[in-house]
Amino acid sequence: VVKTPKEIELMRAATFVSSQAHVYVMRHIKQGMTEMHLEAMFKAWTAYHAGCRHMSYTCICGSGTNGAILHYGHAGRPNDRILEHGDMVVLDMGAEYAGYATDLTRSYPVSGKFTEDQVAIFNAVREAQEAVFASMKPGACWVELHRLSERVILSHLLKIGVVHNGTVEEMMAVNLGSVFMPHGLGHLVGLHVHDVGGYPDGTERPVDPGPCWLRSARPLKAGMVITVEPGCYFIQGWLDIALGNPSHAQYLNLSVLERFKDFGGVRLEDDVLVVATGIENFTVLPSTVEEIEAVVQSGVERK
Repeated sequence: VVKTPKEIELMRAATFVSSQAHVYVMRHIKQGMTEMHLEAMFKAWTAYHAGCRHMSYTCICGSGTNGAILHYGHAGRPNDRILEHGDMVVLDMGAEYAGYATDLTRSYPVSGKFTEDQVAIFNAVREAQEAVFASMKPGACWVELHRLSERVILSHLLKIGVVHNGTVEEMMAVNLGSVFMPHGLGHLVGLHVHDVGGYPDGTERPVDPGPCWLRSARPLKAGMVITVEPGCYFIQGWLDIALGNPSHAQYLNLSVLERFKDFGGVRLEDDVLVVATGIENFTVLPSTVEEIEAVVQSGVERK
């Protein structure tokens, strides 16, 4: 759980390699490619430039509505959709370097230009991630940080109009955040992408929707490497369940949700080291709308 100085050095280098491969994909993505082309570019870059023979997990390259499938890219759905101009893509890819895993995600439009709705959802997730970063330090409660990310995302969805008829705190009381982020905030990383040690003896597992999906509930400790990966998704099956639950349905704005039915989702995921003063973010990637647009458009201009 707590990494040695040598392990930290390796993981910092590993995350840099995966970061650079993500940037390479950003610069070369274009309409008409398949999701598999994005996976192939990532794998080729990490192998050619860093000698990485393996990925830390199966690459997740979800475009359009596939971006709302959390572990897309498996044998049954093998990254085979053709990219369309207006698609958002959720690219969750990480190479293994010297035996150590990385796990990074960026989400952005194939066109390289965010629409108003894409900006709104992206910024909801981005601000959730930034709020978590600012609150991370040794001793911080990971369950509370998960709740913080839900609260920030719901506050944005309230402004957009996706949810209505209540306050963020009223929505948090019925676990509405879990409808839009049906996974945990993050997990330990090391020799395994989902590293062990998240629930040592005596650690109570959360049971509420949202925190119940966390792979660790232990307080943060200096030397831990952990992902921070808030997300916001529009999963029709999950929304249908919520609409059948009166405690959730009262807050869902059907007319606005209709606008997002083919949106997919947004996830942003960085690998960070907990240090005495807060965190060191190993990830070196464009993280704002403006930064991502600049990188993707630089590739478009070269084509």
